[in-house]
Amino acid sequence: MIVVGGEALVDLVPVQAPSGESTVDGGVGPLLPTLGGGPYNVALAAGRLGAATSFLCRISRDRFGEGLLDRLHASGVDTALVQRGDEPTTLAVVALDETGSAHYTFYTEGTADRLVTDPGPLPDEVTALSLGTLGMVLEPGASAYEAMLRRESARGVLTALDPNIRAMLIDDPAAYRARFASWLPDVRLLKLSDDDAGWLADGADADTAARTWLESGVDAVVLTRGAEGVSVRTSTLSVSVPPGRAEVADTIGAGDTVQGALLAWLDKREVRELGSLGESDWREALGYAAKAAGITVSRVGAEPPTAAELDTYWT
Repeated sequence: MIVVGGEALVDLVPVQAPSGESTVDGGVGPLLPTLGGGPYNVALAAGRLGAATSFLCRISRDRFGEGLLDRLHASGVDTALVQRGDEPTTLAVVALDETGSAHYTFYTEGTADRLVTDPGPLPDEVTALSLGTLGMVLEPGASAYEAMLRRESARGVLTALDPNIRAMLIDDPAAYRARFASWLPDVRLLKLSDDDAGWLADGADADTAARTWLESGVDAVVLTRGAEGVSVRTSTLSVSVPPGRAEVADTIGAGDTVQGALLAWLDKREVRELGSLGESDWREALGYAAKAAGITVSRVGAEPPTAAELDTYWT
């Protein structure tokens, strides 16, 4: 089983006002609530692709929280590890640029997901743990997830991290970069975007940064590179694949889909040691993830595909 830990929130996504209708003062158009959060999207992607997946988070009892739970269940994701609270759901206001790329403003004070607690050792059937985004930034939850990362790595679980940097929520970049570096010996799969790699490496190029992270103990660094596709670096190989073909509606959830699809691919093949994968294996895995992400970006909001959609989308 794959366990995905991190925030579940509501993205407020801009939608075009109906013809003839005016916007509110200041030219702000209508916003559509969509259910998301980086780790939440990862869990949806893995679950919809047929992997046994469980989500770990503290989810509000408010209306948004009920919707978040319902969507997990509809996607085949187990919620036995979900904690509940009366605190509100985190909100993220999304702005889309001319390319469809998403930029976020977060409302996180006193929200449910950041108050998650460490559940203790995960069940024996757990073979992979994926963490990331706000879950690794906002306290006190970040310390709980960090403790899980170290404990589960020590017992041989395949650990995956997608930092998914939201710089506006990181008060001390130097301290966060140092903390990130301290996680690397316990991370087997590190997935991040080119932009995130540049931020974490404080301006160094992504390929140079990847080599440094591999030397720190990571087994594989997967980079999402927008129109250039997806690549992986290990200590012995480098593989790249083109992006999935798609008419881009927006990029919300694209990187999360890559992470979820990679985890599902590894789970289906019962891969526990990334060092066992050769060049052809990685090419297949990355191609699978890129195709899944291509479907996601063709839709508004984070809507990862099912296994059936992935099999039939581009026939």
